[in-house]
Amino acid sequence: MAWSDVFGGARAAIARRELTSLSREKTIVLALLIQLFVAAFSSFLVVGLTSLYDPGSVSGGGVDVGITGDDVRDLEAAAASVDGVTALTFPDNAAATEAFQRGQVDAILATDRGADSRISVTATAPDNSLRTTLIVVQVRDVLEAYERAERQDRAGDIDAQLVSLPPEAPASPYFGFTYTVLLPLLLFLPPFISGSVAVDAVTEEIERGTLELLRVAPITLTDIVDGKAAAMAVLAPVQALLWLVLLWFNDIAISNVVPLVLVVAAVATIVVAIGVSMGLLLRERRSAQLVYSTGVLTLFGAAVFLPEHPATTVAKLAVGSPTTTTYGLVALYVAVAAALYAVVRRYVRGVDAESL
Repeated sequence: MAWSDVFGGARAAIARRELTSLSREKTIVLALLIQLFVAAFSSFLVVGLTSLYDPGSVSGGGVDVGITGDDVRDLEAAAASVDGVTALTFPDNAAATEAFQRGQVDAILATDRGADSRISVTATAPDNSLRTTLIVVQVRDVLEAYERAERQDRAGDIDAQLVSLPPEAPASPYFGFTYTVLLPLLLFLPPFISGSVAVDAVTEEIERGTLELLRVAPITLTDIVDGKAAAMAVLAPVQALLWLVLLWFNDIAISNVVPLVLVVAAVATIVVAIGVSMGLLLRERRSAQLVYSTGVLTLFGAAVFLPEHPATTVAKLAVGSPTTTTYGLVALYVAVAAALYAVVRRYVRGVDAESL
């Protein structure tokens, strides 16, 4: 069946009725406004959200680290290579601890060289401080730099074959957060909401008895389901396209817009088909919503077994680095959506409307 058939005649009227009724649903309107706000002001929000996602990416004051022990010089050099870290040396651990307790340093790194030349480093950081996360991240970076330096210095003394460390490469934390967290959130949230609304659209008609009134008109149950499903399935890709436009206005480059919208449309069709079928099977809103939410979350979690998770597919498309696997999964989502909705329509045609 062509999409033009879905929007024809009575189906179009039902679809318009569903979309109009959404304006009276305060929860749905609020969810849409929140998504609109995130997309419209994403360039500002990314900075604040990235501070939670990767606190070391945001410059919010330096971190003073007290260094003491047997290998002060090398550890001090490692601290100097990390932006935002200032190293202060102390003659012994007692002096460093006293400075830490007085608030003169934010953390302590104490080195101890054993008899076999192995070096252990004990890190001390505040427990209940608002800056604890930032301090821990900065200390971690210092220890990673220290490890790299030690591996290089001792390369000639190592007999066993070790796994080489990956080369350091400069990268913006905003880039990773935008394409792997923010963009999938904006693109996948509308389909999930559409599926939930589809559950309500079916169960409310059944519970209120208005489905029987619709059946008085010269339309079939399939026409009713098509109209409701089409309204919800089309709303999600329209939202996604709007969010992509707003991201573009925020100077966030998005590649492969058409495949991205196609993925959203396919996912929306899948979850709406699930929502409609749950509504018709369970006939009660609370139970149908519970089963729908559990089922969709389970499916999204099970997607990790695919060659690429849907979020990874979206990220690859958006940054302009899709592979053959990426395009293959896009085609797979479209095929699954078409097949699943065909199964749901076949089920609806076999349902006796009088039994509802």
